[in-house]
Amino acid sequence: MTTTPTRHTGHSLAAGVLTGILALYIALVALGNITDFGTNQQFVRHVLAMDTTFRDEDLMWRAVTSTALQDTAYVLIIAWETAAALLLIWGTWLWARRDHDRARRLSTYGLLMLLLLFGAGFIAIGGEWFAMWQSKSWNGLDAATRIFLLAGVALIVNQLPAGRRDAS
Repeated sequence: MTTTPTRHTGHSLAAGVLTGILALYIALVALGNITDFGTNQQFVRHVLAMDTTFRDEDLMWRAVTSTALQDTAYVLIIAWETAAALLLIWGTWLWARRDHDRARRLSTYGLLMLLLLFGAGFIAIGGEWFAMWQSKSWNGLDAATRIFLLAGVALIVNQLPAGRRDAS
């Protein structure tokens, strides 16, 4: 006998709340980057230029000093953040509506986008390729790691098998 649940179960509530928290976070980040373009633009420029690293000759060939390329990278980051925010907002809405299959799918896409941005983009490329870890003033590794881990936990919760009550 199939019944419609009258309330959320723990799993779907947790998945929806975690997705919603990350939707709110990345939406605020994207909005901040759009409305205060210059602040994080300087962050991206300094990281890509590697101008506050140890300036090791063996690494400096990696530096991107073209402001046009730096700004293009920044605009692409903002577009990626905006797309992830929209997917996560949609996923949160679907969790609230108890459309679990679509909520899980859209939330997964948005969460994977965050993992790619913060894990591959900021931690791997920014942190290692552009040696952001060497900078005392333009180092976003701690913040990127926090969001990467939170998105990873949310993804795991989103991927847990649905219980009997979540399946309806």
